[in-house]
Amino acid sequence: MRRDTFLKSAAALALAGAWPLAARAAANLKMMIPANPGGGWDATGRALGAAMQEAGVVSSVTYENKGGAAGAIGLAQFFNASRGDPNALMVMGAVMLGGEIRNRPPVSITQVTPIARLTTEYNVFVLPANSPFKSMADVVAQLKKDPGSVKWGGGSAGATEHIAIAMLARRVGVDPTKINYVPFRGGGEAVAAILGGNVSVGGSGYSEFQSYIDSGRMKAIGVTSESRIQGIPVPTMKEQGFDVVLGNWRGVYGAAGIDEAQKRALADMVAKATRTKSWADSLAKNNWTPALLVGKPFETFVDESFAELRATMVKAGMA
Repeated sequence: MRRDTFLKSAAALALAGAWPLAARAAANLKMMIPANPGGGWDATGRALGAAMQEAGVVSSVTYENKGGAAGAIGLAQFFNASRGDPNALMVMGAVMLGGEIRNRPPVSITQVTPIARLTTEYNVFVLPANSPFKSMADVVAQLKKDPGSVKWGGGSAGATEHIAIAMLARRVGVDPTKINYVPFRGGGEAVAAILGGNVSVGGSGYSEFQSYIDSGRMKAIGVTSESRIQGIPVPTMKEQGFDVVLGNWRGVYGAAGIDEAQKRALADMVAKATRTKSWADSLAKNNWTPALLVGKPFETFVDESFAELRATMVKAGMA
């Protein structure tokens, strides 16, 4: 091929968006965050976008927040608007799987393209500073006495904190269907409800509540990890006598209809981003555990997570 013909063809391909991001110098990534601002998915998406820019794999990132229904609303928009687009990513995680099992939305996560798992985080339960409860034992005592009087606040129905609460109810002999759970579209809404005393107990990733815990405006009373986490001075649910262990992982998916080369390019770009100082700083700041997994192992992990969550939710009366 003549050089001038090649250059014209390359320019046409670039303008048409037909090349994966890694092949183009001035690429713009579109990041769908299927939650309102202020939560874990929002923080993850923006941290990843910044790290991808630092890694030099994208020149700019545009973000769109679309919360609701455990990410199902944002997922549907991502599926419909980004089909075949190699320049698009969507943040997702265990919460989206739980919501899908519970609600059976019209668009499934299986209709878009798995790219990578990024982090694992455990849920922490908190009380507002002026709460009449002082510990998880106090909360459980009231839960046994009158389940509906304890108002729990957290992410969308089917979120990992919702599942953990149902597990707790079942462990202490309370009908999980009687728990009073108030779902919120994003971490910002949940924080406002907790600080305002509109819920009795809040649940989410530690990073979402850390500044309020550190300032004394919230009191952390339990974390859903197997053992104590370095840097998080909170007793586990298990060590308090409540066998509730559940992790919350987060990752990213690509658009429906992209080809294998485009899928690999996105996975490579995400992997490069996780090796930047920016990403390392985000992990430390948010107490996220790095858990990078790409390719077929990630796809297998998602399938296994679906099965495990479904079994847990059935036992807890949630599916």
